[in-house]
Parts: sequence; C-alpha cells; structure tokens
Amino acid sequence: MTTPSDILRAKLNLETAQLPWPELERHFARGNVIKVAVGVDLIDAALHIAENDAATVEAWLADGRIARAELADAEDWHARQPMFWAVVVAPWVLVQEVLKQLDS
Repeated sequence: MTTPSDILRAKLNLETAQLPWPELERHFARGNVIKVAVGVDLIDAALHIAENDAATVEAWLADGRIARAELADAEDWHARQPMFWAVVVAPWVLVQEVLKQLDS
C-alpha cells in the first residue's frame, strides 16, 4: 500500500536537480540553503523536513548531518564552483555537493 510519505518521497525525487553554485547564491543570500552531509540521503533529509519531523531534524542538526550554509561555505563554493544536487522544501533549498569520481 502506498503511503503519503511514499508519494511525497517520489515527488521530492522528481524535483531534485543538479545546479551550479551561481544558481544557489541568491538562495544563500536569503539564508535559505541547508547543506546535507555526504553520506546522508538528500531525499530522506528533505522528507523529514517536509513532514515536520522535528525530532529527526533536530538530531541531524546536532550531529552535523544537516546544517544551514554559512559564509565560509559560500566562500568555499564560490572559489571552487562545485555542482550540487538540490531539492526545494520551501522555504529551504537543500543541497549536497556532487562528488567527483576519480578516474581509474
């Protein structure tokens, strides 16, 4: 049986896109960017935020799995110009840096 969470997860997955840093700068300037740590599923993070799962979100903030982007992050991203996976859970834009694969 499909649950509302399953439907929301599918919707969030469809709305995920890769964006370069310049497309995210204006969202950062508004204070709306949340960075998602490597190893954390971006869609899981978005789902917990969208469903107002305060206990999980607070735990993830406390252990650094998610965090509001800070000026040091923006300066680093501006210098390196990385690509991000991004998904919007208004008013937030959740981002996770795309890791470059090393050539074998």
